[in-house]
Amino acid sequence: MEKKLTRRTTLAVAIASALAVGWYMHEHSPVTIAHANTVQEQAVKPNVVSTMAGRQLPDFVSLVESQGPAVVNISVTAKSENMAGQNIPELPDFFKRFGIPQPNNPGPQPDRGGVGSGFIISADGYLLTNAHVVAHASEVTVKLTDKREFKAKVIGFDRKTDVALLKIDAADLPVVKLGNPGETKVGEWVVAIGSPFGFDNTVTAGIVSAKSRELPDEAYVPFLQTDVAVNPGNSGGPLFNMNGEVIGINSQIYSRSGGYQGVSFAIPIDVALNIKDQLQKSGKVTRGKIGVGIQPVTKELAESFGLKNTQGALVGNVERGSPGEKAGLQPGDVVLALNGKAIERSIDLPRMVGLLKPNEKATLKVWHEGKEKSVDITLGEMPSDTIAAAEPSSITPAKLGVSVRSLTEEERKKLEVSGGVVVEQVSGAAARAGIQMGDVILGLNNKPVTDPDQLSKLVDEAKGKVAILVQRQNARIFVPVPLG
Repeated sequence: MEKKLTRRTTLAVAIASALAVGWYMHEHSPVTIAHANTVQEQAVKPNVVSTMAGRQLPDFVSLVESQGPAVVNISVTAKSENMAGQNIPELPDFFKRFGIPQPNNPGPQPDRGGVGSGFIISADGYLLTNAHVVAHASEVTVKLTDKREFKAKVIGFDRKTDVALLKIDAADLPVVKLGNPGETKVGEWVVAIGSPFGFDNTVTAGIVSAKSRELPDEAYVPFLQTDVAVNPGNSGGPLFNMNGEVIGINSQIYSRSGGYQGVSFAIPIDVALNIKDQLQKSGKVTRGKIGVGIQPVTKELAESFGLKNTQGALVGNVERGSPGEKAGLQPGDVVLALNGKAIERSIDLPRMVGLLKPNEKATLKVWHEGKEKSVDITLGEMPSDTIAAAEPSSITPAKLGVSVRSLTEEERKKLEVSGGVVVEQVSGAAARAGIQMGDVILGLNNKPVTDPDQLSKLVDEAKGKVAILVQRQNARIFVPVPLG
C-alpha cells in the first residue's frame, strides 16, 4: 500500500512539474490588451445557494453563462532577435511581474509563444487586454469559446497603464457589459474569467480586498486589489462584479513563487476605457505634464511645513523650462488640489494630470511658505517613454547629524545648482533618517543652503522638526528631521 501511495505521489509531482515547465516555456512572451464600446443589457442577478448552516453564498452560474462567451484566449508569437555572442536584453515586464529570472545563456533563440486573456467590448471585434501581453508580439491569435480563431491587429497599447486595444475581423460577436468601479465596495464578491496556464475560460472568484491601491512604478493606475485566484495566463482577462459587469482588467499578482498567493490587482475599467478611446481615435496616448518631482507628505514633513494633515503632493524638484517652473512652483511647495479636486495622496497628482491634455489650462491650490495660494498653469506634454511625476523612495524620519563640504564648481555645473553641500560623513540620527554619504543638501525649511557655515546657522536657528532638501543622483527629496 505504501509503495502504491509513493508511486502515485511521485506521479503527481511529475505531472505538476511538467505543467510548471510547460507554462514557463509557453508564458515566455508578452500578453495582449484590447478595448471597445459595449452593449448595455439587463444586469445579471446571481442566484443564491443556501448552505446547511443557513448562510447564503452566491451562485455564479448565470453570470458565467451570459458573460463567458465574450472572454477570449489570446496567444502570441514573439520573434527573438538574440544572436550568439550578443547580450540578452532584459525580460519583458510580464516576466518580472511573475518573478521569472533573467536568462544568462546567450545564443540563437527560437520564436517564443505565450498566452493571455482578453474580452470583447464591441460586436464588430474590438477587444481589451494587457499591454504586457502583446507588447513584443509579432503575431496575435484570438480564440473564442466557440473554437473560432482570428488573427488580431494591435491597434495600440499603453505601457504606463498596461492597457492594449486589439481588433479582429468579425461581426455579431458577444460583448461584455461594462460597470463602474467607483461604485465597487471592499468586501464585494467578484469573478475572474481567463486562461491561467493556457486553460481556457477558467472561472475563479473572491472578494475586493482594497481600492485605489498604489504599486511601485505604477503612477497612473489606482488598482483594485482582490483575493481572486489569478495566475500567469489570466493577464488581460475581465474582473466581473455580481451584476455581470466588467469593473477591471486582471493585470498583476504579488508573488514570491510566480504563482497565486492571495494578492492580485486589476486595472479599473474606467482607466482602461480612457486609454481605449485615445488608442481607437489616434493610435497613441497623450498626457499632460507639470514637470515636477513629488513625494508623499509624511506626518513629520507636515509639521515641518506647518500643515494640519498629510494630504497633498510635496514638490521635491522642478524641471528647468517646465510648465511648473513657468507657473512659479518651487521645491517645498505642497500641491493640495487640482482644478478644485483635492489631492488626498501624492500618487493622485500624476494620475489627475495624466488625464488632462497637453496645452490644457489648469489651476493648482498650493501650500507655499505657510500659506495657501492659487497657481494657474498651462500643461505640457508628457513624453511617451517617461512617467509624469516620479515619486522618490520614502525616507525614514530621524534627527540631523552630518559632516559636509561645499560643492566644487565642476560639481555645481554637473548638478545644475548654484549652491549646496555634500555629505561626507553620516552617523547617528542622520544615518537612521536615511541620509547617505554623497547626498547633496540643497535647502533646509525652504531656505537655500550654499555652504557648510550656512547649514550650521540654519540648523541652530531651527526649532522642532526641519525639512532638509536632498539631491541623490537624479532625484530630489525632502527628509524630515526632528532636532533634539
